[in-house]
Amino acid sequence: MVPQITVTATRDWLADTAVAPSNKNAKPPLLLDIRESWEVTIATLPNSQHIPMGQLVARVSEIDASRSVIVFCHHGVRSLQVVALLQREGFEDVHNLTGGIDAWSKTIDSSIALY
Repeated sequence: MVPQITVTATRDWLADTAVAPSNKNAKPPLLLDIRESWEVTIATLPNSQHIPMGQLVARVSEIDASRSVIVFCHHGVRSLQVVALLQREGFEDVHNLTGGIDAWSKTIDSSIALY
């Protein structure tokens, strides 16, 4: 089963690490953007780490496994696959952002462009 997290829960977690679902550590979660580079030029979440999905296997060592990881894409479909991949790679605290950056723009920050 792939752990899911809503955009509102993510916003709250980023604002207050005490609401972390696992409460394993006090570090804020890592936002992992797995969209293509052209998508990132249109819209991005602040302080996110960008590794395109197609490069993830080769670059997985760049992800800080000591932090909780929230993976996002445009609508949350590709990120589901990446969460499952990261779990197979040994990541224990990884979540899929339900609805992706599209839901973030519609619910949290309308200044982020829709595409």
